[in-house]
Amino acid sequence: MKMPTLTIVARATAVALALFGTNTLAYPQARQPVKIRDSSELVQPTYQALPLGSVKPQGWLKDQLEKSAAGLAGNLFNFYRYVKDSQWLGGHSEYSDLHESAPYWFNGLVPLAFSLDDPTLKSQVKSFLDYILDHQQDDGWLGPETTVHTRGLWGRCYILLGLMQYAQADSSETERIVEAMHRYITLAHSMLQNNFTGLIPRTGDVFDGSGWGVARAHEMHIPLQWLFENHPQNNSDLLWDTMELMIQGNTAFNLDWRNFFVEGNFPEVVYAPRNQSYPWLFTHGVNLAEAIRFPLAIYRTSHDEALKTQTRTAVDLVAKYHKSLAGTIIGDEAITDLNPNRGAELCTSTELLFSLGWIYQYLADNDIADWAELTAFNAFPGQIWPDWWSHQYVQQENQPWARNLTEHPQMWDNVGSYGNVFGLEPDYPCCAVNHPQGYPKFLANSFVGTEDGGIAHVFLSPGSVSTTLGDNKVTILADTSYPFSMDLSYSISADESFTFYVRIPTWANSASTASGPSDSPAVTLSPSEAGLQRFDVPKGQSRLSVRLQTEPRIVERANNTAAVYYGPLLYSLALDFNETTRNPVAYDGGVITPSSTTPRTRDHIVETTDLWNIAIDPSQIKVVGSGSAAATLSDPIWALGAPPLELRVAATEIDWPVAFDTPANPPLNPQAKGKPFSARFVPFASAKVHMAHLPRVELDAVDLDA
Repeated sequence: MKMPTLTIVARATAVALALFGTNTLAYPQARQPVKIRDSSELVQPTYQALPLGSVKPQGWLKDQLEKSAAGLAGNLFNFYRYVKDSQWLGGHSEYSDLHESAPYWFNGLVPLAFSLDDPTLKSQVKSFLDYILDHQQDDGWLGPETTVHTRGLWGRCYILLGLMQYAQADSSETERIVEAMHRYITLAHSMLQNNFTGLIPRTGDVFDGSGWGVARAHEMHIPLQWLFENHPQNNSDLLWDTMELMIQGNTAFNLDWRNFFVEGNFPEVVYAPRNQSYPWLFTHGVNLAEAIRFPLAIYRTSHDEALKTQTRTAVDLVAKYHKSLAGTIIGDEAITDLNPNRGAELCTSTELLFSLGWIYQYLADNDIADWAELTAFNAFPGQIWPDWWSHQYVQQENQPWARNLTEHPQMWDNVGSYGNVFGLEPDYPCCAVNHPQGYPKFLANSFVGTEDGGIAHVFLSPGSVSTTLGDNKVTILADTSYPFSMDLSYSISADESFTFYVRIPTWANSASTASGPSDSPAVTLSPSEAGLQRFDVPKGQSRLSVRLQTEPRIVERANNTAAVYYGPLLYSLALDFNETTRNPVAYDGGVITPSSTTPRTRDHIVETTDLWNIAIDPSQIKVVGSGSAAATLSDPIWALGAPPLELRVAATEIDWPVAFDTPANPPLNPQAKGKPFSARFVPFASAKVHMAHLPRVELDAVDLDA
């Protein structure tokens, strides 16, 4: 997330005035009276999130989280200038006037630390917690800023999210965390009452040059709603009013997403020159990933069913026009179209992963959970180097090399030539500090409480949960290699009987079966309309299993192109490559000081040595490899050749032009060159260079075993 051009602070007022075409920046609308609320209660989700720390990783997901802890995420606190030397810790380093770097880091490290129960990471977040609470200012402000012109609310949203999670995971810290949050919210409320101070930037302010915080005003709702329900401390009205004021400020600044997520207003494509009638912040990929939660956040307080419906509309509009094959939102940084040479920012897949998990808990639509898994198993890990020390800024569906492009990438809206390199801070530092939240929050949302007092396993990765249902102590272990196999085995211990559910993905076919508890024979799955397979679990020890069945499936795209999936995995052409590394390049092209890097933080230049310019005949596909649950998975799993299931697809070489040092759009009328062959396809996220969005042709029969 960065300003689209030039510097931030010097142009703050002029940029915002020009972009929004209004004098809102200097003269925000007066606060509107708060509506008398219809209910003093918040709308409850269909599925309840479990307290942080209840769900623990197992299998390959545990391996990945441990690599994150041993990699960039777990070491930023020790060396990275935007965390170790952040102004939040008394230092001097920030990459923007939003002061968001340490808040991003804290929001991700807390769930990572407590999910793994990692003493080193818990020590890091405890140290950070102690510092920010010990240095909370007398008026309640959290953070280093001391003047009205430097105090922006945005960075505090992620601090509050981190504090909320910490209080859930460690009850010994809950009381002082809650007290600090209330002190801050009391101050924030008074600021918002004063012409939305701290939210809407005005002349002289240097906390938000464009209105990022206004576009993301709803981000404060989750921690405030948590306080309202769990620790109101006689401040319920103030908490409620603060949420209302955040949305009023958002509306006053002409950034009300309720006006954008409307068929006819929402853009199908957006091209330069961007002479749109709406603010450009609406078209920012990361903003969209967060904004699909906007109507739902307000729905919880308003009880307006139209907002729940609009949340579904928002999800559908984004999916229809700007969802990538790998499950993220294509936007580099702004949305354009679905061409495979466009880029998708790592922060987008990170934020989208959380948004989809949160929305699913309220809407309970099975396809939204499918989308969350698609992101978790494709786009998100595909942008991270297997050792978790490097990452991309943007990912392309067709990306046979990740290098400093030799031409300015005019196919991207606001990303430089270094954007698809795997590095420490390619193009901008936000993804370095924000990506740690991705898998820990996905894990935390993988098990949920159900309306009938049971538990459901909804994101089918390996994990375990220990919790209490009333007085019933329950432990569930999900032993699976999913998504690398389709078998899930559960070992369950319960003091009393309860209902357990397993979500059945929409792509599972009618041959899928379930067995158990214990010695019950296998039966054909019969999931509910919401996609949940029910099991009545007795007290004591039980075992049950689910065996999913599926076939490779083809998703068609424009101009006779297609992509290939098997289960929740997107498959791409496997490309061998040469890799070279170098010292990290600063996001602004400069040199990173030795104190802000380590011998492990290397930028990876990856260039294929294989034929990449192919077309495929998707009528000829074969599944190869072992999808058995008993198969031992490689570690790291998201590396070329590591996943056990591969595909063979009939293919042929074609002419495919290169534009701006990247594959141009797929040829419209591809002509086969030479003899067709059996092409090796592997899971997208394991192929750090890949081709996944390919032209279709009809080929003579190909020996797929060759």
